[in-house]
Amino acid sequence: DLVDWQKPLLWQVGYLGEKYDEWVHQPVDRPIRLFHSDILEFLSKTAWYVVFMVWAPVVLYLSWVSYTSLAQGNTRLFSSFTTEYSIPVHKYYFPFIFLLGMFLWSLLEYLIHRFVFHMKPPASNYYLITLHFLLHGQHHKSPFDSSRLVFPPVPASLVIAFFYGVLQLMLPEVLGLSVFVGGLCGYVIYDMMHYYLHYGSPKKGTYLYGLKVYHVKHHFEHQKSGFGISTRFWDHPFRTLIPEETFEKED
Repeated sequence: DLVDWQKPLLWQVGYLGEKYDEWVHQPVDRPIRLFHSDILEFLSKTAWYVVFMVWAPVVLYLSWVSYTSLAQGNTRLFSSFTTEYSIPVHKYYFPFIFLLGMFLWSLLEYLIHRFVFHMKPPASNYYLITLHFLLHGQHHKSPFDSSRLVFPPVPASLVIAFFYGVLQLMLPEVLGLSVFVGGLCGYVIYDMMHYYLHYGSPKKGTYLYGLKVYHVKHHFEHQKSGFGISTRFWDHPFRTLIPEETFEKED
């Protein structure tokens, strides 16, 4: 009764004020329309395979560029500070740099999910509530809307470009690209896993089955913990692990 489901929700939720946080964490099994514009609405929805089709070729191409560039032998770490003690980065290091990028993505995945997607917007701020609903609130309100389980390529490209720019500023060009492509691969795996955790049927006792149970509990019981999606690793040091006794009771 708090919103009109016949109209786009994005412009309504900001008026919920102090009722928003409770409302958004009461899931419904129905599709959500966000925008009045059919074009914006279309761009806000994505089939799971689109993410793979768009970004997998980018990962493969940039991996080839990174490896062949490192093979030229011109990349050195700390060369901007000193030439005498700079460290050469060989092409054989590429797999390890790639894996480092994937590892850093897993941390970034956790931080974004916890501190951006699960921020609690002030009840008096219409715009922050609206932003929260656009970023992640709509997913918690309608977790079974299959068209909104992965990040649409258009807004994703803006976020990806931002992190590419940050790495280019922090690291030598080729080294930054190598870390970036590993992180991009991590993102693609994360998005595919997130969709699978909602719609897949992993075999009981497998790693993915454990993640599915974990993620379901995040949605329906423990919205303030269990922020890891592709891995529970970061929930341990940040002390946001879902208590084990909840799984034991279910068993």
